Amino acid sequence: MLKKSNYISTISILILAFLFVSACNDDDTPSLDTDEDGIADVVDNCPEIANANQTDTDGDGIGDTCDDDDSDGVFNLEDNCLSDANSDQLDTDGDGIGDVCDDDDDNDTILDSDDNCPLVMNTDQTDSNNNGIGDVCEDSDGDGILDADDNCIDIANPDQEDSDNDGAGDACDATFSFITEPCSGGLAGVYPCNDYDLLLHIPLSVFEGNSGNDSWGWTDSATGKEYALMGLNNGTAFIDITDPNEAIYIGKLPTATSSITWRDVKVYKDHAFIVSEASNHGMQVFDLTRLRDVSNIPQTFTADTQYNGFGSAHNIVINETSGYAYAVGTNRNGTYRGGPLFINIKDPKKPIDEGGYGDDSYSHDAQVVTYNGPDSDFTGREILIGSNENEIAIVDVTDKDNPKRISTISYSNVGYTHQGWFTEDQRYFILGDELDEQNFGGRTRTLIFDFTDLDNPTFKAQYDGTTNAIDHNGYVKDNTFYLANYTAGIRMLDLSNISSGSLNEIGFFDTFPSSDGASFNGVWNVYPYFSSENIVISDINGGLFIVKKK
Repeated sequence: MLKKSNYISTISILILAFLFVSACNDDDTPSLDTDEDGIADVVDNCPEIANANQTDTDGDGIGDTCDDDDSDGVFNLEDNCLSDANSDQLDTDGDGIGDVCDDDDDNDTILDSDDNCPLVMNTDQTDSNNNGIGDVCEDSDGDGILDADDNCIDIANPDQEDSDNDGAGDACDATFSFITEPCSGGLAGVYPCNDYDLLLHIPLSVFEGNSGNDSWGWTDSATGKEYALMGLNNGTAFIDITDPNEAIYIGKLPTATSSITWRDVKVYKDHAFIVSEASNHGMQVFDLTRLRDVSNIPQTFTADTQYNGFGSAHNIVINETSGYAYAVGTNRNGTYRGGPLFINIKDPKKPIDEGGYGDDSYSHDAQVVTYNGPDSDFTGREILIGSNENEIAIVDVTDKDNPKRISTISYSNVGYTHQGWFTEDQRYFILGDELDEQNFGGRTRTLIFDFTDLDNPTFKAQYDGTTNAIDHNGYVKDNTFYLANYTAGIRMLDLSNISSGSLNEIGFFDTFPSSDGASFNGVWNVYPYFSSENIVISDINGGLFIVKKK
């Protein structure tokens, strides 16, 4: 028989054993649900994270909620692409399918394999340069503006300037629409004016030039079209201005060598003759009839002939009656010491050197005519009037082998004898001095000489303009003197009373409204000879202007 104490111990051991077995049985009970998702842990494919739907996409026994099938660090439940690792979860079109496994990332209904821009919606698939990359995701010219938003995709133009608001940036705009600005109340738009309307303005940016210089004009005898030739620091631009409100920038002939401020152009027999002060530039000859049918405008042209009979020249002068060109402002240390060089251009593409004249000062500019003025001693002779820095030289250049000085004349307060032009009857010569306004002060000074007797020219009178601006180039048409007056624009002077020494300003157009001071800004040249009476203005700062009398 057991003692009482032994009995109690035995009972205690049995109770402890029962409790231990019960505890073990409780851990394995089917009712345990750690994540409280209604699925017992023993059958839950993700017992630590609630996933009542027990989704297991890859059937590996681990629920998507805590499975990472593609090992990209994103659980399947949150992963927008279970089959391919994509830790960034990029979903361009926001359709819930990651780009790495989406066959239409931009949701534009075009499969990525066929889409020329798979990450940006572009149902039209526009590809302007046909390189296989859609405009909406390409920046062809590297200007920081995508082609789809760029108004000039082939030429960098981060400013997107579009002067005529036609949607084509100035940098590559060939057809330039412009609404006439009538001169009213003393202004044409922002430009001061008197009796002249603004028909066209094309800024330098269109021509990819930094500054403007000379200009001339050409009328195509076959079509009647009118073209402006605009000199630039880096070439010469050709613009169809037959309809100034719908001008067409046809193209550009680049400089023969380097860029420089000075360039000059004249026309003879449907050819442009272009010189420059750029080193070794020579004379470019360009057949203007090539402008009649040009595709892919604006086009970059090459010269038809490159004449290298001289290096640099300030200007080119042509006597269309004789078929001779005269290069002036050439090398001061050359054979003719900067005097005019004679070039036979009767066959424009085959210029011939026929000597020169160097017995007077360096010749900056000139006019050459077949004389038909009042001095009968020289009727029919080829006469050169040279503006030679400190004087005017009158030279008979009929015999190229034996040119002869007829006379010279100077005047008071010489700054720089720059350029001049005969009146229509060749009786008077109107001269501009380029530095007198700066050197001596006062208003624009225009000098009148009486050339009735070429052997004995005389000073006639002086006209003082309405501003202090410097005068540059001037030309006569009928009874009007058209003066390129730098910051004062162009001024039109009536010559009706020139015989009494009187000129009268009858109109103007100021392309440089910010100042009329004596500085080298504003208008370089004016061309008034079109039958349409449209006037070409080339402005150093502003580009090309076309104006017309009201």
